[in-house]
Amino acid sequence: MGLFFMRTLIFLASSALGLIVADLLLTGFTIEWSKWWGFVLCVLIFTVLQSLLAPWIASMATRYAPALLGGIGIISTFAALLIVILLPIGGLRITDPLGWILGPVVVWVITALCTVVLPLLLIKREVREAAALKAAAKKR
Repeated sequence: MGLFFMRTLIFLASSALGLIVADLLLTGFTIEWSKWWGFVLCVLIFTVLQSLLAPWIASMATRYAPALLGGIGIISTFAALLIVILLPIGGLRITDPLGWILGPVVVWVITALCTVVLPLLLIKREVREAAALKAAAKKR
């Protein structure tokens, strides 16, 4: 698998898992499963926004508010969620203040954990597959 494809898959999976965990833990953070296509669009748009907003917010914070640099991940997660919620695609709703406060934190924590753990799991699998191919080639 190509590195770009692997990273994209990891970012998409971590975004989806973060949103699902927030849905399971928070009553005001709701995935509308009846609009599954809306959720898929939410995941895609959220992942792209997260990838674009984090570096932009970091550069703005470096320039104008260096004290915010430690919270770039949570700030960009909040901004991406806000944009996704405002888009008329359905699939995700945040209906109360607790959902808006804890939702970005939960999504950010799960996304951060997944972007660390998933590559380790996928790399192990790729190493095992490469070793198996090498062993098969030696037997020939």
